[in-house]
Amino acid sequence: MASILKVDTITGVATAGSIAVTGEGNSTTTNLQQGLGKAWCNFDGSGTASITDSFNVSSLSDGGTGDYTHTFTNSMANGTYTLGGACHDDGGNFGLFVTIKSNTGLATGTCKTYILNHSNSVRDPDIGTFAIHGDLA
Repeated sequence: MASILKVDTITGVATAGSIAVTGEGNSTTTNLQQGLGKAWCNFDGSGTASITDSFNVSSLSDGGTGDYTHTFTNSMANGTYTLGGACHDDGGNFGLFVTIKSNTGLATGTCKTYILNHSNSVRDPDIGTFAIHGDLA
């Protein structure tokens, strides 16, 4: 018989913020907090840039063609988090991708990105997406 567990809060016994989850094959454990996505955003960069949906992203600033700053609701602990993303525009440019704005690196409160096409030219995407993994402050 299947079980259903309904709770509002899960807290580790030894350390409140550390919960081990048994991984695939029952031979390893994974720290739950380390495996969770800490922020993500789906945005429209065409015209007046706007957030379509997000988690832990409070605002989006448009710095010009293909140049965006995403502000986190809750800051990251440091600038060593990871960012991955994908983009598309309706003009037939399918090779769009997200890259870290090279002269700024990764900040704890914001993530500055460029959207580039296959020729390394900046573009405004109709759909821009990214996800962040790392440690929250």
